[in-house]
Amino acid sequence: MKRRIFIQAAATGSLAIATLFLIAARAQTSSGAGQKRHRIVIQVSDNDPAKWNLALNNAKNLQDDVGAANIDVEIVAYGPGIGMLKLESPAASRIIDAMKANVKVIACENTMNGQKLTRDDMLPALGYVPAGVTEIMTRQSEGWAYLRP
Repeated sequence: MKRRIFIQAAATGSLAIATLFLIAARAQTSSGAGQKRHRIVIQVSDNDPAKWNLALNNAKNLQDDVGAANIDVEIVAYGPGIGMLKLESPAASRIIDAMKANVKVIACENTMNGQKLTRDDMLPALGYVPAGVTEIMTRQSEGWAYLRP
């Protein structure tokens, strides 16, 4: 009889611990208002102002729709898409505005090295990663949604 009570107590304790873990995990994916925190990584690998404008429109629309406080948006540029992150880019002012609105814009250093670009050639306040494709893969493995406009 004593053994059965101990097993029941142990099972009840395990259930309580599991419940606490579930509550903690749910709290990490929710904002203070009880809204789910969304996360999206957007790939831009085209040297095309229209593609950049579409990506930036998507980011703004997402922020407007779910609330900027409820979403993390990261735009990762690599390959030919890195050209729009240069200082003289036709999309420069829109990209700077997006970063001011808490859209994280990331440049691929592999692409920059291949094109002989330095950080001095690029827009201010960009983020940098060694490899853009690895950043996208990592974000997806962390549960981020993926978009390629």
